[in-house]
Amino acid sequence: MSIIPFDDRDGYIWMNGEVLPWRDTKTHVISHGLHYASLVFEGERAYNGKIFKSEEHTKRFFKSAEIIGIEIPFSEDEINHAKGELIKKMNYKDCYVRPLAWRGG
Repeated sequence: MSIIPFDDRDGYIWMNGEVLPWRDTKTHVISHGLHYASLVFEGERAYNGKIFKSEEHTKRFFKSAEIIGIEIPFSEDEINHAKGELIKKMNYKDCYVRPLAWRGG
């Protein structure tokens, strides 16, 4: 069985306010989040194209960021909209969504 590397897949990722082709999204090796795990995330399930308790997840995501001192440069509404638009663009109905925010290099 051939395994496709994670950095060489079809699809899209919402990053820094833009929907980008999967292969074009990169994080620098010196990223603080990579070395010191200074990041926050939410694991969310979508069923029939709708994220279960999306708003509650996003509120918790922002609260977690606040607790460890990460400022998310988007509003909760912008994050919620981006999650929904990405699911539509990928043509997914039942899927896992994982927004995350980290400190840069």
